[in-house]
Amino acid sequence: MKCIRCDTDNTLKDRTDNQGRCKNCQHPFVFEPTTMQKVKVTDPMFAKAIADLSANNTLFFTPRQLLYFLDKRLKNKGSIPTLGCFFLYLIVAAIATVTAGGLLLEATKSTLALFAPAIVISLLAGFTLLSMSSSAQSTPKVRQSSAKSLQAIGGLILIAGIIASIAGNSFLLFAISVFLGVGSIYLGTQQRRNSMFKHQAFTIEPTQFQGWLGRWQQFNGAPFQLLSPSREETTPATVNPDVTAYSFDRLVVCDTSTIAQLLIANNFHFENNCAILSITGYPSSIFDTTMTMLRRNPELKVYAFHDCTPRGIGLIHQLRTSTKWFQNSTVEIFDVGLLPRQIFLSKSMFVQNAPDAVQAAQQMPTEVRASLSNEELAWLEAGNCVELESFTPQQLIHILNHGIAGSRELGSNDGGLIFIDSYPGSSYYVVESFG
Repeated sequence: MKCIRCDTDNTLKDRTDNQGRCKNCQHPFVFEPTTMQKVKVTDPMFAKAIADLSANNTLFFTPRQLLYFLDKRLKNKGSIPTLGCFFLYLIVAAIATVTAGGLLLEATKSTLALFAPAIVISLLAGFTLLSMSSSAQSTPKVRQSSAKSLQAIGGLILIAGIIASIAGNSFLLFAISVFLGVGSIYLGTQQRRNSMFKHQAFTIEPTQFQGWLGRWQQFNGAPFQLLSPSREETTPATVNPDVTAYSFDRLVVCDTSTIAQLLIANNFHFENNCAILSITGYPSSIFDTTMTMLRRNPELKVYAFHDCTPRGIGLIHQLRTSTKWFQNSTVEIFDVGLLPRQIFLSKSMFVQNAPDAVQAAQQMPTEVRASLSNEELAWLEAGNCVELESFTPQQLIHILNHGIAGSRELGSNDGGLIFIDSYPGSSYYVVESFG
């Protein structure tokens, strides 16, 4: 493992002899992969994750974003693409048929015996791919790839098995081939179709990750771009009267102070001439002043940016019905997301399952439920949810920019927007695609 400070390669013996330090510069290693059980991480891997997540140290990020990012990278490590899996199966099955199958044929003179090793390998491959395509430890990408591989291998088994059974005049081989081939194709198709209703679990336990991050900060210092938890300043800030005379063209409202803090830290408000607030009132020190400025602009456009949770989806309802926000106002509101319908289109997001989300979904206001399809309601009531922090800072900025750009094209094929009129006085627009 290379030292992140001096780039010296240290063997296990070097690290052991130097009490976990670099043999050249004596810098301590945070991780020792040989002693790690389920998940193995190295110092260069962790450092690269930080660099990649922050776009080479140019963007701020949250600790939870780093958890998501590293977890996804570890899950994708070692996964085999569909084509690679197909050819790997083909090669192994062919070798097994020629070697072990040839010996069995010599001993029994049975056509079925020749293909017995390939049948066993087919069963093992099928169970492995089925498990990977349904495992909560697999990413959506790995699940889809595994399901496609299962379909492809099923097709190969069906075609090759029928040809071999005809050539060997074996009805039993024909029946087994059809059963395994059709079964694999069917199961692969079902796994691909039902992937949106499957949740995902962290490979890295959040508490374990916090320990890693604490140790990393102890030996290497906290990454400059790592955001600390947002703190509410209760004392109102003094704002220059010349500044308050102006307003903003846009307002981004987040359902959590964490995402609002992230956008502000990355100067999204400066680059887009917009104010950024959270529904909780963050940043509280300038909240009232900012709202006063915003209400001066009759052309104001509001963008809701939220987690795909019952609470997050209710953000528009709060904005439309709260006196603190835009009750009885004609201001245009755009729901950038995240919504279940956008997740269905993607099929690649980190979907979690939260037991408390089931009751929260059932208790959503009638107006909110009316704006969702039956499929979306079923998805939410199953306890599914997706957090904005599962996306990188770069992705979130791109998605929000995309949503704002789409609203500028209003009236020109609606710019990819859907008009929602769930009840009188609560109409708004939904961005069809999440980025």
